[in-house]
Amino acid sequence: MRTAFVTGGSGFVGANLVRALLAGGWRVRALVRGDSPSLLGLGVEIVRGDLFIPHLADAMRGCDALFHVAAAYSLWRRDRDDVLRTNVDGTRAVLAAARAAGVPRTVHTSSVAAIGVRADGTPADETYQSPPERLIGTYKKSKYFGEREARRAFEAGQDVVIVNPTTPLGPWDVKPTPTGEIVVRFLRRRMPAYVETGLNLIDVRDVAAGHILAYERGVAGERYILGHENLSLRALLDRLAAITGLPAPRVRLPRAIPLAYAALGEHVLARMGIAPDVSVESVRMAKQRMFYVAEKAVRELGLPQSDGTNALADAVTWFRDHGYDRDIRPTEDGWRSLSSRP
Repeated sequence: MRTAFVTGGSGFVGANLVRALLAGGWRVRALVRGDSPSLLGLGVEIVRGDLFIPHLADAMRGCDALFHVAAAYSLWRRDRDDVLRTNVDGTRAVLAAARAAGVPRTVHTSSVAAIGVRADGTPADETYQSPPERLIGTYKKSKYFGEREARRAFEAGQDVVIVNPTTPLGPWDVKPTPTGEIVVRFLRRRMPAYVETGLNLIDVRDVAAGHILAYERGVAGERYILGHENLSLRALLDRLAAITGLPAPRVRLPRAIPLAYAALGEHVLARMGIAPDVSVESVRMAKQRMFYVAEKAVRELGLPQSDGTNALADAVTWFRDHGYDRDIRPTEDGWRSLSSRP
């Protein structure tokens, strides 16, 4: 039986990947920080700590694969240093540990954020690369430089395959992700208006399958976009309305309004001790149509292309089942609603 070491195993993609690995007959050793309610009862060997623990190589010994999924995601100015340290320095540390432990193959989870978007709004593929100075925000830049660490490891002789997920949807979005927050805010009737943008959506379980397929069939040194369907935010909200029976917002805001609101929150209210709820970087990112082509992963890996509406419906069901659509306090098993997050 093969053993996989998974960093970020309790996160959104990580929790779905762990389940896919277990279903495929793998043993799983997962590196997690803090509580890991999404992994309870799965029979996973838990390694506590972050990407910089001194015994990381020892924890990886005997593993057949490393799936480096862990990353820090934040669009807030206050988190910039942590995002860079985790996504760049952390990637370097994990790859070095895998090399020292003799792990034969690594699948590095990058992101389409590292690729960027085309200026004309047409879908990008793996051959496109935006200059790093044109990537909006610290998070996107950190994923670019983290992927560069993976490429450097490959060039030094390490077997590393890179996957670039787009925007996943589905169950186990515990934090939740920015797209998950859109779903939660919709369910809680806290989205009176929207700013138009474009996304590429994929079922998170297809992303998990894509990681395993990259391990099995991927070419070392190559990147594979794990995506499916390009659609506008308005189209996403209309699908949510059809699934839930709740009305979709009809007021489309010009970007200048949320940008001014975000700037006021981050630069003025935050200094007064009032927590802002919209970041400047998130508004700046929304002006781009983040459209991608996943034909390479479909052709070379056999990436599944499950129906996106079903994934959205499953996300709605999961959020409702775990109380994210209501004002509730954290429960004993660690779940909490959006409003109760620290």
